[in-house]
Amino acid sequence: MERFKRADPELNNMPRYEDISHVDQRTAELSRARQSLLEEIEAIMFYDERASATKDETLKAVMEHNRDDEKEHFSLLLEWLRRNDPELERELRENLFSKKPMENLGD
Repeated sequence: MERFKRADPELNNMPRYEDISHVDQRTAELSRARQSLLEEIEAIMFYDERASATKDETLKAVMEHNRDDEKEHFSLLLEWLRRNDPELERELRENLFSKKPMENLGD
């Protein structure tokens, strides 16, 4: 089911909930980065499962290497989002690398 066609062909493959003509450039860029973040997580999961499933140690090493490359991509996107989404930056500063018990983090 196709939702809305966008002028930017790169955005046409991304899930959309609003007509892109009603979305400002900043929101479109944040959506692009967030969708890419989801795709990197998915790739990490794929490589993790494949590395776990294979009996071939060389293939396992390749899959693990590829998985770790995806983690770098994820972290770069997260950093871009942190720099461009002030509320996300606030949440990350409060929660990441905290020494607090998990049950004491968040609202």
